[in-house]
Amino acid sequence: MANNGVSVSFLFPIMKGLVQRGYDWDEFCKYAAIDASLLLNTEARIPADDFERMVKAAALYTEDEWFGLHQGQGMSISDLGVLGYVMLHSKTLAGALSAYQKYNFIICSGFNADLEVRGEDVVISLIFHNSPASPSRHCIEDMMVSFYRTMLGLSCRSIPVKSVQFRHSAPSRTEEYTAVFGVEPQFNQNENSFRLSKEILNYPVLSADPRLLGIFEAIAEEVRIKLTQGSVLTEKLNPWIIECMPTYFPTLQDASRYMRMSVRTLQAKLKSENTSYNRLANEVRKELALRYLDKPEYTIAEIAYLLHFSEPSALQSAFKKWMGITPGEYRQRETVPSK
Repeated sequence: MANNGVSVSFLFPIMKGLVQRGYDWDEFCKYAAIDASLLLNTEARIPADDFERMVKAAALYTEDEWFGLHQGQGMSISDLGVLGYVMLHSKTLAGALSAYQKYNFIICSGFNADLEVRGEDVVISLIFHNSPASPSRHCIEDMMVSFYRTMLGLSCRSIPVKSVQFRHSAPSRTEEYTAVFGVEPQFNQNENSFRLSKEILNYPVLSADPRLLGIFEAIAEEVRIKLTQGSVLTEKLNPWIIECMPTYFPTLQDASRYMRMSVRTLQAKLKSENTSYNRLANEVRKELALRYLDKPEYTIAEIAYLLHFSEPSALQSAFKKWMGITPGEYRQRETVPSK
């Protein structure tokens, strides 16, 4: 997903959901190797892959096969921050959905919603970009349910779902989906979407206040500009490093040649974007390490080789620095539920 990642505010719904179920948040943070102090900085952002890992860890920790569905049901419009307040004061659902598309980048840079009118229906799809791998089933289902419940909350009206499609395979049982959406989803499809009557686009948002809309739109626009400005190099280098990794680990000098600028200029420009080449390259290594560790067919020695570490112990040391645990401990926690 894009380099700006996910707003740390997205951790609050997870914390809220776990605490409401009776789990201890600090204990979960230890289990999932999460820095609990992240929540103290409401403006912080985390890599999308780290957020994905946290959701998967929460599903394992709670032993809830439908964690995403249940998490989405507990979503509140306030969980979306300023974006939620722009939607809350839009005139109609069409306006609220348009605001979501425009300002969703504030909360997560890796996905957005696509609206397409098809005959008498409107199909709302989740679109993921800048990501080499699709998010987990729990993340997808959380976002789908959250999106649907947001529309219900804004309009305070019944919105029947005509159909639901998921790209992932069906779990062992599907009755939970029918309870949420009113229909049984189709799995192994080409998109993650749900179909509604297009008349819902004209439903008024009951809490809309034009004056407050102007205030929150101005705030949202200011945040959006702040997040998008000055990230040109970062956005170019991140996918390039990933492309290089199968054959070699690119150095700062390699990056400067790719960007057609001197090493000193590249370093200065990255510094202006509040990052460094070493940080970018290590983020890619960490993301790829997490993906490989999710695949049991790769040994830790093989992963070290694929990521161009000099030896497995070098991967062990780097991973312990990144995550606070060893690759073996991480792999065990991902496959064996523990409380």
